[in-house]
Amino acid sequence: MALEKALVDKLQRLEPEAWSGTVYRHILGGRDPLLPNTRGARWNPPGIDAIYSSLERATALAEGDYLIAAQPVPLRVKRVLHSIRVTLRSVIRLSDAALLRELGIDDAALADADHSACRKVGQAAAWLERDGLIVPSARAAGLNLIIFVLNQETEPEAIDSEIIDGPAA
Repeated sequence: MALEKALVDKLQRLEPEAWSGTVYRHILGGRDPLLPNTRGARWNPPGIDAIYSSLERATALAEGDYLIAAQPVPLRVKRVLHSIRVTLRSVIRLSDAALLRELGIDDAALADADHSACRKVGQAAAWLERDGLIVPSARAAGLNLIIFVLNQETEPEAIDSEIIDGPAA
């Protein structure tokens, strides 16, 4: 995926913010809650490692519910909701719909199975050495925090785990 200069320029004009607090991450099975997505997802193209988390517990659960419902075969693994302490120095907040549209992401692109528009934004933010994006969830009314692992100065810390309704059925 080629880096788009115009998109980089738009993101560079946005004032990054420091962010610290507790985020929530829904994990299936016994995976490490700090293991990043390396294959690419909505906001990170392959090769840009990212940890997907939610600012609200309910949003993390909605993201997990969607993942489970999308499986062609019922999953028989443990669902775990992890609380993770995060301290970031340079986060871009993209929670405003008008700003997202300016970056090429409307409601349809936000929910689309084709993640290319969102991935371009994530790629540009990572290239600018931002260590995260605060973005709307496509699954709930809350916000997600996408953490770009390479740009971290402080490692996230898993602080609590909660099993959610046993094995997914």
